[in-house]
Amino acid sequence: MLNPSIDSLMTKINSKYTLVTVSALRARQLREKPDLYEKTSKSKSVNFVGMALEEIEAEKLTVQPKYED
Repeated sequence: MLNPSIDSLMTKINSKYTLVTVSALRARQLREKPDLYEKTSKSKSVNFVGMALEEIEAEKLTVQPKYED
């Protein structure tokens, strides 16, 4: 089983495309500057994508719509 689960992530960001895009951008930031992420004892992931997904689930990383309808 993957942690965090896709179901819990979809409650934070309602689009799979947006979820993938945001997590990939954040993972790239973490790879280039690892000091941007403070690994805590609660962190389960050792890779950057997992860290980005954990940030999304913890609501440390959010998405704001650029345009509103």
